[in-house]
Amino acid sequence: MKVNITETVLRDANQSLIATRLPFSDFEGILEKIDNAGYHSVECWGGATYDSCLRYLNEDPWERLRKIKSKIKKTRLQMLLRGQNLIAYKHYPDDVVRKFVEHAIQNGIDIMRIFDALNDFRNIEVAVDQTLKSGGHAQGTICYTISPIHNLANYVKWGKQLEEMGVDSICIKDMSGIMGPQEAYDLIKALKDTVTKPVVLHTHCTTGLGPMTYYKAIEAGVDVIDCAISAFSGGTSQPPTESLHFALKQAGYETGLNEDILKEINDFFKPVKDKFLESGVLDPYVLGSDTDALVYQVPGGMLSNLLSQLKHSNSLDRLQEVLQEIPQVRKELGYPPLVTPMSQIVGVQATTNVLMGERYENISSEVRSYFKGEYGRAPGEVDTEIMKKVLGDEKPITQRFADTLEPGFEKARQEIGNLAKNDEDVLSYIIFPPIAEKFFQYREESAALKVNYTIMKV
Repeated sequence: MKVNITETVLRDANQSLIATRLPFSDFEGILEKIDNAGYHSVECWGGATYDSCLRYLNEDPWERLRKIKSKIKKTRLQMLLRGQNLIAYKHYPDDVVRKFVEHAIQNGIDIMRIFDALNDFRNIEVAVDQTLKSGGHAQGTICYTISPIHNLANYVKWGKQLEEMGVDSICIKDMSGIMGPQEAYDLIKALKDTVTKPVVLHTHCTTGLGPMTYYKAIEAGVDVIDCAISAFSGGTSQPPTESLHFALKQAGYETGLNEDILKEINDFFKPVKDKFLESGVLDPYVLGSDTDALVYQVPGGMLSNLLSQLKHSNSLDRLQEVLQEIPQVRKELGYPPLVTPMSQIVGVQATTNVLMGERYENISSEVRSYFKGEYGRAPGEVDTEIMKKVLGDEKPITQRFADTLEPGFEKARQEIGNLAKNDEDVLSYIIFPPIAEKFFQYREESAALKVNYTIMKV
């Protein structure tokens, strides 16, 4: 039997460990080796990579994708798409979603892993439809969490709904590493007995359960697992690629991976990791296992961002208070899975509750939007008193929020004008307006400096 492995070092692994601060120049030299390693796919885009490129790395995310594609030609490139939220924190009109998906596939993405933070599949239908129309592989995703309403029967029901939607594969996304081995076996077996599409499992090592969880999922028949090359594995990242390959090989499974090339890839990333450790960007805290995550269910990327936020406010000593507050806020919001953007929404509100000294004294605009129904259906019952405090007498919407939005692409094209050189620039402007404008100005200034330097040399 073959077990396929997706490599996450270019996206989730570095997002979980170093808050997505990995510039293209730090991995350009190993891309061709990655292409020849035998991976099922390479996750390289989406999530926070797009934001970080514009905000911190002064890179055009679209150009980054094209550069990766120019080096990785045989192995499928994969991205994480937040459904109607695309790669940000709010819902966008359908025309923008379709345009984004179309251009992502045109620029090199093969597999679209599409999820909705609330498992409200109304919010992924358009992205799935456009992925299929654009010739991409649509991977429908179920966000895994633990709550009174998230149980085996519902997970299987959601898997069947995704298959009926027409997806090419189904992913169970355990963003917090809280799925235990037996839960993995039971869930994967139940899905394999119910759906005909390939089943993918994604987890993290946050609680230390990751490798065991994968092994039991493999015994239950999972088709694909997500791993990270060992230098960027463990802690809040994924289980190590080489270790899983070794264990599976011993047990008689095939992965298709080349061990010699895996070593070359890992040797390449070791000094990259050391650089981020020395600079302090990689905090050793996120490299360990923390079984408290079984209680607060904080995913890797959320934990690294929480650490960053608390450091900036000189409140790192209050991390445990924030982690204890998160489950309570989550319950009051109807048990949303802690995945972007809900992880940020819950995390920021929990942090505010702790630092302000009084719970919900300051309510974020995102929490207000959540109670209004702008993110979709809450999975469970929300706290009525807090909802009343937020909305007053206003009634939340019950329809798909995107149905209330006017088309936005052409309007944005007019707004940004000549600063946008192509449709991809317009999309960047729609999603991150001030950050994209700042980047476009930086890009023009850099181009002018290059021209002047060339003239001076001549």
